[in-house]
Amino acid sequence: MIGREIAVAVKSGGSDSNNNGKLREVIAKAKANNMPNDTIDRSIKKAAGAGDGVVYENITYEGYGPNGVAVIVEVLTDNRNRAAANVRNAFTKGGGNMGTSGCVSFLFDEKGLIVIDKEEIETDEDELMMMAVEAGAEDFGVEEDCYEVTTAPDDFEKVREALEANGIPMMNAEVTMIPQTYTVLNSDEDIKKMNKLLDLLDDDDDVRNVYNNWDEM
Repeated sequence: MIGREIAVAVKSGGSDSNNNGKLREVIAKAKANNMPNDTIDRSIKKAAGAGDGVVYENITYEGYGPNGVAVIVEVLTDNRNRAAANVRNAFTKGGGNMGTSGCVSFLFDEKGLIVIDKEEIETDEDELMMMAVEAGAEDFGVEEDCYEVTTAPDDFEKVREALEANGIPMMNAEVTMIPQTYTVLNSDEDIKKMNKLLDLLDDDDDVRNVYNNWDEM
């Protein structure tokens, strides 16, 4: 899927990452997912010279899982009808239903999120926080095994680049959707259905991202 995202970014903004912010963002995501540099370079070169006529489009679907759990599904597909049918099928089999555009997106905030593994860095926590805040981060969170740097979407790239320039390794770095509130599933049946919904979406090659507000406690 990351290779497909690289192809779309190159086709929309060119193969020079210095002049293509979207491509820089996808490259950062690829590196955070341990994609080798030579694989990234090959994907960019392949996309730059591609002439196969395949056109991918980004589509966002929204809906509800069991007990009204809000779900957003982002797909990158060359077949809109196939994508819609597969996503609808996942919602149905997962005990939910696909809704209309905008039905749940207002329950999420779009944010840049950078996750840093505590064991991978030697930088002091306070120093790292100041580094992130001075670069433009909105928030700096401390979890059990990692740090989470949150940014406005427009500031994500400059914060990521500032941390990268200071040699900070990142477990994950992407613009994502963060729930404002969470929904608890109390019954085993609802939990089983929700897991089935997420598994079906995860197995779909067209699905790029899935966001939900399920509180797994």
